[in-house]
Amino acid sequence: MNYSYSASGSTGFSPVVIIIWIAVVLLIVIAQWRIFQKAGKPGWAAIIPIYNWIVLLEIVGKPVWWFLLFLVPCVNIVFMIWTYNLLSKSFGKSEGFTVGLVLLGIVFFPILGFGDAVYLGPSAAEANAANRFGSGDYQKPFDDTNPPQA
Repeated sequence: MNYSYSASGSTGFSPVVIIIWIAVVLLIVIAQWRIFQKAGKPGWAAIIPIYNWIVLLEIVGKPVWWFLLFLVPCVNIVFMIWTYNLLSKSFGKSEGFTVGLVLLGIVFFPILGFGDAVYLGPSAAEANAANRFGSGDYQKPFDDTNPPQA
């Protein structure tokens, strides 16, 4: 039998697939660069492995040791989704945007980087907890500094 393989056959990736993959990776990296710049961090940090995760943790207001949790199998999935949620909150977005970041990052990272989203601070005070119920005068139930007024 004569088994012949071609360069663009079933034995490897075709040049078109490789070019598309490179374009997608570049799009995501450039979007992360812009996200880092919007958050006041150096954009070049997006291209440095490991350091980009550390900078992302600084942007969302979590400790650097969380990076070690990204190395633990199964735990890394939970903490990555949590970090993406905090990232979307830091830019004033909702949980729906977090779902987009997790499932369609190729679309939602560029929206965050190139869109009109503004960095509001680490996790945007947990998504504006003081205004969670649509009222500016909402008081936290266990906060003794602002007693309820009669």
